[in-house]
Amino acid sequence: AGRHEDELSVREAELAMLRRLGDSEENILIVQGNLACTYGELKRLDEALSLRRDVYSRRLKLNGEEHSSTIRAANNYASSLL
Repeated sequence: AGRHEDELSVREAELAMLRRLGDSEENILIVQGNLACTYGELKRLDEALSLRRDVYSRRLKLNGEEHSSTIRAANNYASSLL
């Protein structure tokens, strides 16, 4: 778990930096998706599920339902529900 804890702190810092710098919604969603995976690795499943739901919802608004990124986000969210 030590490596994943380190990974978590790096991903959280990256997300905070992107938000502070006003980076694109696309880049922020990518980092949030990666952060959700890290939460999953750490068995922080409620946080992973919540973040994946948010990423999917925002992908729908940003890209529409047929975009490959939205479909991937839907798949990630659905997998979290299992």
